[in-house]
Amino acid sequence: MDNFIDLQSDLYFMREALRLATKAFEKEEVPVGAVIVRQGKIIARASNQVEMLRDATAHAEMLAITQAEAAAGDWRLNDCDLYVTKEPCAMCAGALVHVRMRRVIFGCADPRAGAAGGVLNVVQFPSLNHRCEITSGVLQEECASLLQAFFQARRRDSVPDA
Repeated sequence: MDNFIDLQSDLYFMREALRLATKAFEKEEVPVGAVIVRQGKIIARASNQVEMLRDATAHAEMLAITQAEAAAGDWRLNDCDLYVTKEPCAMCAGALVHVRMRRVIFGCADPRAGAAGGVLNVVQFPSLNHRCEITSGVLQEECASLLQAFFQARRRDSVPDA
């Protein structure tokens, strides 16, 4: 197996995740998008749907994992790569380890709850049965800007009129 990282492919797939995150923004969901790639092809794509589904587990990564498992015909995704616009949380990072995701590529770090090298590093935790490769900072500014714009709008909308 070749461990060569193709930055052009990383940029291409992260742009697709960003497109999904933008759609989430438009639906008033936290703008996170995720795609899962196997053998150079997208087999799953999702964005956050927590509010729409009223389900705290409906993160983009979790929804994409479920789709990818169906596409692969197996719960093991050890030949797959996840592209996600924001560093996965502990829940998502745990799921990524369980499905044996090969690589986790994310746009911007989550300094409060990141679990792929930020606050925690669940995806490379030594005593777990699998560790994912991590690539961070792919289209970092674009990913961070979208999240910042979303939360600025949320704060602005929640301030009562004086």
